[in-house]
Amino acid sequence: MKRLLVIAGSDSSGGAGIQADLKTAQTFGVYAQTAITAVTVQDTHKVYSVNPVSPQVVRAQIDAALGDIGADAIKIGMLGNAAIAAAVADALDGNDIPLVLDTVILSSSGMPLLDDEGIVILKKRLIPRAALVTPNFPECEALTGMPPAGEHRLRNAAMVFKLLGAGHVLFKGGHGEGNTVRDVLWSNDDFTSFDAPRQDSRHTHGTGCTLATAIACGLAQGYALPDAVSRAHAYVQNAIRTAPGLGGGSGPLGHD
Repeated sequence: MKRLLVIAGSDSSGGAGIQADLKTAQTFGVYAQTAITAVTVQDTHKVYSVNPVSPQVVRAQIDAALGDIGADAIKIGMLGNAAIAAAVADALDGNDIPLVLDTVILSSSGMPLLDDEGIVILKKRLIPRAALVTPNFPECEALTGMPPAGEHRLRNAAMVFKLLGAGHVLFKGGHGEGNTVRDVLWSNDDFTSFDAPRQDSRHTHGTGCTLATAIACGLAQGYALPDAVSRAHAYVQNAIRTAPGLGGGSGPLGHD
């Protein structure tokens, strides 16, 4: 059985974060271990508070997971602050396990999920280490200074990521406009689009977490990166279609 280590925050509503990661890994038949970075208080409407785990405990969780069961891929989600980001970077120094980095900076309701010093560590130590970086439009703008709206800006954003040391970036198009959602994979200087009709649904909580974890599962199972992205993209679209309709806000996906 292939193994995944997820480094991310806990979502009390069960729709995103570690909870979504575990559901996704189970669907793909991958054994997931976790290193929890923060405990959040949230529901389908908003994030009410973020309560970081100590960096020492985060590091200890990673060391325990990698030292015993090991991992064929790693996914990083919410880090929370610079101290935790540094502890994670330190823990991953020296290994070559494929890493999918979901650049979680803001919640959909606008709550900051990584401080400015943490963003610096993300840029300097984790983006160059990643096999794939998966920013949405706001995260891309925060990291590169431009949203990837339109071909020209997309190419400019890709060049900024290249300067940061990234070779493979998936620009997620959920925050874009129009009737088509377009995710664009920039890999080895080539661009590949993954398109889907925009679904009229408010139940999209945890789509970014789910997508990144599904891709990490594919890498753990030996899929080539474009194939892992394609399978994960289709899985998320189906998860939106089959959402159980829970909560009064942005509800959870159907992960089955």
